[in-house]
Amino acid sequence: MAEIKVPFYGHVRQYLNIKSEIDAKMQEVLMSGQYVQGPMLKKFEAELAAYAGSKYAIGVGNGTDALWLTFMALGLGPGDELITNANTFFATAEAMWIAGCTAVLVDCDENTRCISPDAIRKAITKRTKAIVPVHLYGQCAPMDEIRKIADEYGLFVVEDNAQAIDAAGDTFKIGELSDAVCTSFITQKNLGTFGDGGAIWTNHQYINDRVRKLRNHGSSQRDHHSFGFNSRLDDLHAGILSAKLKHITEWSNMRIAIAKKYDEGLKDCDFITLPYRRPGYRHVYHLYVIETKDAADRDRLLKYLIDNGVDAKTHYSIPIHKQEGFPWGKDARLSGPLTNAEKNAASCISLPMFPELTDEEIKYTIDVLKAWKK
Repeated sequence: MAEIKVPFYGHVRQYLNIKSEIDAKMQEVLMSGQYVQGPMLKKFEAELAAYAGSKYAIGVGNGTDALWLTFMALGLGPGDELITNANTFFATAEAMWIAGCTAVLVDCDENTRCISPDAIRKAITKRTKAIVPVHLYGQCAPMDEIRKIADEYGLFVVEDNAQAIDAAGDTFKIGELSDAVCTSFITQKNLGTFGDGGAIWTNHQYINDRVRKLRNHGSSQRDHHSFGFNSRLDDLHAGILSAKLKHITEWSNMRIAIAKKYDEGLKDCDFITLPYRRPGYRHVYHLYVIETKDAADRDRLLKYLIDNGVDAKTHYSIPIHKQEGFPWGKDARLSGPLTNAEKNAASCISLPMFPELTDEEIKYTIDVLKAWKK
C-alpha cells in the first residue's frame, strides 16, 4: 500500500488558493449579462496582448482551433506543406489537416526533444509554406535558427505554444520571431481555464482581422456573414483566465523550483535521463519528462510508480506516424529518419508537476523512483 498519493494535477488546489479572485471574475461576468464576445473577453484579450508584448490577441474555442484558424488566415490550404515535429500531441497535425494542408513530420533534437532545425532544412520542398515549431514540455524550440531558415526560404512561422506560456529563449521572447503564436487554455495547461479555450497572438493586423471574422461565422458586422466557424472563447472562461494570468510568472517560478528539486534528487538514478534545459532558456516545465535509458523498462517503471501512489503519465507514448490508421486519408509526409522522436515516445514518463505540489509529495516521488529495482 502506498504511503501517500501524489496526484498528477492540482486544479482544485489552485482554485482554492485564488478562489476569491476567480469567484469575483465569475460574478462580474454573470452580472454583465453578456457571455459571448462580451466585455470580459475584450478585457482578457487586451490583458493577454499586453502580457505577450503583442499588438493583438484573439480568444478562440480551443488550442486546436487556434492553429487551423491561423493557417486559414494565412491562406494556407490544399497543396501546401507545413513542417512540424513527429513527437507532438496529435492536434498539431490534425489542425493542418483541418485546413486542408499536408503535415510533414520531422525528427526532434536528441536532447531537448523540440524540433530539429537540421531536420526542418532537409524537409523543405517547393510546396513548403510554413514551419510550426512546438515548444514541447515547456521549453522553446530554437526560434532564432528557425527564423533564419524561414527567411531563407520565404516561409511562415506559427508557434504551437500550448505547453510553454511564460517560457523564453536565451535571446528571444515567444512571438518575437514568428508570424503568430497559438496557445491552449485547456484545464491542465500552465494557464488553464476550467474547461477548454485557446488564443492567438500576433503583430499582423491581417491575421487578427481574418481570425476574428472566421471565429464568428465569417461575420464582423451583424447580419453580414461569409464562410466561417463558431469558435469563440466564452466570457466565463475569459474571466477565469484573467484572474489566473496575474499569477502565471509566480506559478512558472514554482514549477522551475520543483524541477530543480527533481534534478537534484534524481541525478544519481542511472536508469533514467533527466530533462535537458538549453543554457539561458526559461523552461517552464509544463511537464517534467524523464526517459528510461532502456525503452523496454518504461512500461514497468510507469506501473511501479502508479502502484506506489505516484500518478505518472506519458506524453506521448505513440508518435503520430505510428498510430493506427495514419494518416487517416489525409495528406502527410515523413521526412528522414524519426529516430529521436520514436525513442522519446518509447521511453518517456511524465512525473507530477504543478505549482501546488508539496515538499512531502516531491520527496516521496523522488524516494519511490530511487527505490526502483530493475
